[in-house]
Amino acid sequence: MNEKKKAEVRGTFEFLKDWGDALTRWTERWIPDALVIVIILSFVAYVLALIWGFKPEVGLGSRAYQSVQAWGKGFWVLLEFAMQMCLIMMTGYILACSPPVRKLMNGVAGWSNPEKPWQAIVTMALFSMILAWLNWGISLIASAMLALFIVRRNPKVDYRLLIAAAYLGLGCTWHAGLSGSATLLVATPDNFLIKAKLVDTVIPVSQTIFHPYNLILTIVIVVVVTILMALMHPRPEKAFVVKPELMNQLKLYEAPPKPKKWASPSDWMNWWPGFNIIIFIGILIWLIWHFSTKGVELTLNVVNFAMLGLGILFHWRPWSFLKATEDAGKAVWGIVIQFPFYAGIFGLFRFTELSVAFTNAFVAISNPQTFPLFIYWYGGLLNYLIPSGGGEWAVVAPYIVPAAKKLGIGMGTTVVTFAWSDMMTDMIQPFWAIAMLAVAKLNFRDIMGWLLMVFFVYWIITSAAFLFFIPNW
Repeated sequence: MNEKKKAEVRGTFEFLKDWGDALTRWTERWIPDALVIVIILSFVAYVLALIWGFKPEVGLGSRAYQSVQAWGKGFWVLLEFAMQMCLIMMTGYILACSPPVRKLMNGVAGWSNPEKPWQAIVTMALFSMILAWLNWGISLIASAMLALFIVRRNPKVDYRLLIAAAYLGLGCTWHAGLSGSATLLVATPDNFLIKAKLVDTVIPVSQTIFHPYNLILTIVIVVVVTILMALMHPRPEKAFVVKPELMNQLKLYEAPPKPKKWASPSDWMNWWPGFNIIIFIGILIWLIWHFSTKGVELTLNVVNFAMLGLGILFHWRPWSFLKATEDAGKAVWGIVIQFPFYAGIFGLFRFTELSVAFTNAFVAISNPQTFPLFIYWYGGLLNYLIPSGGGEWAVVAPYIVPAAKKLGIGMGTTVVTFAWSDMMTDMIQPFWAIAMLAVAKLNFRDIMGWLLMVFFVYWIITSAAFLFFIPNW
């Protein structure tokens, strides 16, 4: 490579570093807290409902009153799903801080060279995205914990970029993987689509998660995004390194030490591993029965049950598991208090005609070639208002599925497209970052700039994939 080419390559790298850093500074100044964002989004959805959520003959006063009713009606309708999401996060947290997984993360943290901080970013990005494909709940917390292991071994790494890399799994791979809400819901027998006679039977994971198109696109995204993150690491003089006062706050969960002597029979029972083993065996027997009789039927409850079993086993003793659960509760408070607000937005779409108005607009300009792309863009936009894969699927499926049938689009294509659309704006949506940021002691605006840069590249690649390369199956 001649000197001119080398200079051009260096110029490109410097541009990426400067742009990512500039976007981060912008978001630090202008992006508020996640709770403020959901309040703003609620108001936006309310205004949209006033405009498009009712028939023309309905007066403004009635629209305003009925929109409030829809908001309040929706506020509590996702409590079951919210509990499932809390359990995914809690079981992921519990498993991530268990001794075997901590030992694994400590080993992974040593893979990167402390003198080459970009290697730490590569390690973090791959860990986050691959683990999120397996289970997003584990990835969300384990990635945050791995970041704390890495930053202790790599003091020169930019901490903001490291945490942004830890969040990539939620924005790039989770809904294409084994814990995707929509793909698992449609694979569940007697799901709401079957009950509503929108589909005749389940759509197995072989047609969604394990379809070659989904797997190839996942691999492409993982490779491109990892390279991009490595190239964006700031120059040493601009890197945000962890100072001693912040390092002291970044405490990893430690299991309570086992007492040398038992003060009472109750203490002995709290520490007896037999209880954990018994529960794990019971869960294992149920899972064996489930998969032997129903095949590879993955649902949210099945995934949570398996994660719970592993967490109980890996913590080995009841008291250690209990204390990990107590610590995990601190990480899900944001979901508990904010999920009802997002359910209120869900209600504005579900209990007015707002979603129908949106759908009629993009279906009217679609054809079999462009329909997947419009689903992708529309779902990504809607995801920013309803950042729940299952919740959003419940909103859009009743009109997306009939529209797809009318245009001759297969159900596998439709579900996979939706899964990626729901994931598209996750990396710039602060809702799911709440627990991770609580562990990392950062605000969302600290990582937003880097994630915006990734989002631009990700959006271009995936949009091209859903316009030009997606088959119909």
